[in-house]
Amino acid sequence: MSSKYRSDEDDVREATAPFQAEFPYERDEEAQVTRREFCNFLGLTSAALFVGAAGFAGKAVIDARETEVLAPALIDEAETLAPNSSLNFSYPTARDSAILVRTADGAYQAYGQKCTHLACPVYYSRNHQRLECPCHEGAFDASSGNVLYGPPPRALDRIEVEMRDGKIWATGRSASDPHDGGRG
Repeated sequence: MSSKYRSDEDDVREATAPFQAEFPYERDEEAQVTRREFCNFLGLTSAALFVGAAGFAGKAVIDARETEVLAPALIDEAETLAPNSSLNFSYPTARDSAILVRTADGAYQAYGQKCTHLACPVYYSRNHQRLECPCHEGAFDASSGNVLYGPPPRALDRIEVEMRDGKIWATGRSASDPHDGGRG
């Protein structure tokens, strides 16, 4: 090695010289990315991702403010339901299962039939006068839909019902607040 300082570039050129004829490669033509260019690329990419995420978040906020108006639906044979019993029906669409409960005191309460834990169907237990989920042993109060015990994180979705001319109608559906836990 000479007393002159040699760079790594010289070592690379010297090591690749015998192979230049078979594998032509000009190191000077290789695209070099400077630290500044790399940082600019990272900054622009991060900014683009942030703007995209902010756009999705903004759309979610706007969509959450819109309230969906559901058409009232007659719950067939609900008026013949005896106290301390239940009836399954669909609301707001045929795919959305729901349960109407007539409590022991004669009041009508309706809920989405999917447990808020893992969407297993809940059923009304006449003996315990509560809605129960058989999958993970969760239970809900029949009068409020609040969680009595078990793993469900929030109360059942409530379906608004009203009596019109002696018939029971489903008039709206609202999800429970996921932040209060639905524990009554």
